[in-house]
Amino acid sequence: MAGTGTGSAIGKTVGTAAFVAGGLVLATAGLAAWATTRVARTVITPVRRRPQNQTIRSFDETLGTVTLRETPDAAMPGRFGMWWGGDTCFAKVGGLIERGDGSVTRELERIQFGQLRAGRARISGYYYLEPEELGLPVTSVEIPTDLGQAPAWVFPAPEDADPGRWVIQVHGWGASRQEGLRAVRVYHDAGFSCLLASYRNDGDAPESADRRYGLGGTEWRDIEAAIDYAVEHGARSIVLMGWSMGGAVVLQTITRSRSLEHVTGIVLESPVIDWIDTLEYQGNLLRLPDVMTRAALRLIEAEWSGPITGQGAPIDLRSMDFVARASELSLPMLILHSDDDGFVPSTGSRALAEARSDIVTLVPFDTALHTKLWNYDEAKWTAAIAGWLAENVPTRRAAEAHPR
Repeated sequence: MAGTGTGSAIGKTVGTAAFVAGGLVLATAGLAAWATTRVARTVITPVRRRPQNQTIRSFDETLGTVTLRETPDAAMPGRFGMWWGGDTCFAKVGGLIERGDGSVTRELERIQFGQLRAGRARISGYYYLEPEELGLPVTSVEIPTDLGQAPAWVFPAPEDADPGRWVIQVHGWGASRQEGLRAVRVYHDAGFSCLLASYRNDGDAPESADRRYGLGGTEWRDIEAAIDYAVEHGARSIVLMGWSMGGAVVLQTITRSRSLEHVTGIVLESPVIDWIDTLEYQGNLLRLPDVMTRAALRLIEAEWSGPITGQGAPIDLRSMDFVARASELSLPMLILHSDDDGFVPSTGSRALAEARSDIVTLVPFDTALHTKLWNYDEAKWTAAIAGWLAENVPTRRAAEAHPR
């Protein structure tokens, strides 16, 4: 009987251990499933408030300076916008004055609104918030889309310019039309009308039924509507400019739209060329296990995952690899990308430039981070776009005098 009792005790111990181990496995699997779902939902869910990942240590109103904890964004040369107070305060921040002891002191150019106080903040590529700040004529318009009226800003070309040349700007993930305000001047000076478009789920344009991003796979319809609007108002040569995810939207537009007769060129700033490459890169930055990143990608692509992710239809991420689809592209293209982007890797831009060196001009930056190339080196950025426009998008008069 002693043997039987011992066997029973061992059996109970093993059973208890198996139960505990099983519970741990289930808990771990549950945690992994939750994390995977969260990653997938984050990618396709529009963000309304950005993280306050900088720290303001002090202001000096007399000297007109602000001191921040040193980070790559806070220490980068150039001029930027700065938000604080939970995005209730905004200032324009200029060049570096002093750097040391883990802090950087910068010029405080102008407080747009809000009160000075130390605390959490964020550095933004937005330098202008309102179109009127540019000192150029501008009109607010409504563009009819299949979801309703999408607001846009139109800056008309100078009176002595060719009225048929337009640029349509497409902002990025979590951004708005304000993102493109800093680019208006270079196009205006080159003789273009400039349309800053909104698209579904960006906080300005109408929402889709699922209120989710299509990563370019649905937003292109709103840019097609913007093209139609421009053509109806006299556009005969249209450049599409995409920022970050806006680059993916532009690439979807030129491969899916039927309204491309008058589209003559593309400018991409810090663009998503390949979504899988980009999302895997972000997963590595977050130190996510590769299996979790791949699972999140599968959720985004799956027919059955709608109740989990909230998306109304699966997204074919493989069709958004424009290095693989390079042979389908034909329009002249300018790409501006920084190798230290930190959000969208420049590998896709470099690979596309190499694959299509016949039509792609790549202007690389080294230390300008994501969509802050204008902020970091406005002269280089402006010269690159102005030079490319002059070479690739001639005026009507020049085109008639020198037909290709």
